[in-house]
Amino acid sequence: MPKIKVTKLPKSEIEIEGELEAETFESFFKTALKKLGENLEVNGFRKGKVPENVILSKIPEIRILEEMAELALAKHYPKMIEAEKIDAISRPEVAITKLARKNPLGFKIKTSVLPVIKLPDYKKLAKKIIADITDAEKDLTVTEKELEDTIMDIRKSRAPKKHITTPPQPLPKGEGQVPSPSGKAGDEVELPEFNDEFVKALGPFKDIADFKTQLKENIKLEKENQAKEKTRLKIIEKIIDESELEVPEILIEVELDKILYRMESDITQMGLKFEDYLKHLNKTKEVLRKEFRNDADKKAKLALILNKIAKVEKIVADEDKIVKEVAHILEHYKDADPERARMHAENVLTNEKIFQFLESQ
Repeated sequence: MPKIKVTKLPKSEIEIEGELEAETFESFFKTALKKLGENLEVNGFRKGKVPENVILSKIPEIRILEEMAELALAKHYPKMIEAEKIDAISRPEVAITKLARKNPLGFKIKTSVLPVIKLPDYKKLAKKIIADITDAEKDLTVTEKELEDTIMDIRKSRAPKKHITTPPQPLPKGEGQVPSPSGKAGDEVELPEFNDEFVKALGPFKDIADFKTQLKENIKLEKENQAKEKTRLKIIEKIIDESELEVPEILIEVELDKILYRMESDITQMGLKFEDYLKHLNKTKEVLRKEFRNDADKKAKLALILNKIAKVEKIVADEDKIVKEVAHILEHYKDADPERARMHAENVLTNEKIFQFLESQ
């Protein structure tokens, strides 16, 4: 085990500085030589069968030393972070400080780690936010106007459009309306009649009365979900605001990658090229990354804090629900990776249990 010194750096990074004993480092010489010789092509010798003395004459010593260092640290780095109980979350950045035959191997390794998170009294915060919900916010009654407005939206979505090419006629002065400044063609909507036949065409509805009953239930369910999401957002934002942590840069970059990937996927599904979309916005990916940085930082904090609460409260997703959700994902997304699908399902279900726990305070 090499002698090391661990130094904490800003933004949840650490630096491991140390030396690997000369004898231990030298033990990687033959392995490095063999690995380098596997792809060496020398006239008169089969590939991978070149003698050591020939390999030494063909490959510079510095290249052999670099290979020795890579092999040595690949073996000992995992042991170092395990012994020091370091929660590394990024690829190590290695700098060699001493490199010579029959000498200690000097190195500095920088990596991102899970940050130290100081949580507030999240139970108390959640309890207060829930207690502060007003009677007006709790009232999720579906009004007649909301019902009629939704019906009108449905009728409009089902209305056939008639293309109008006749230029609009100017209105008489004093009627309080501004005529269209152009005579461009447009679409005129003729609403379908709202009757039993119309609602039966929409789904398994007996008549208008049955349709309105079920629609009202759906609107109420949607209002309940919106109210729940609003409360959850208030709870988690308050917890984030009162938590103390430094988000590793790599986690912010990961969240930025996700945001841009989803944006590009949405644009592509619309039949557009993402490059053309960026030109239309007169922006580059780099500009978008800067604009979305605060959102990415917030998402990274959210994931870290929820993970911490789950550990503290020993909250885990139910295995049977995970299996069921994974099966659902794989059924609808044939190319999905089963392992990634499980990670996604476990994360979503665990987060749901965390929010249920906070709401129960």
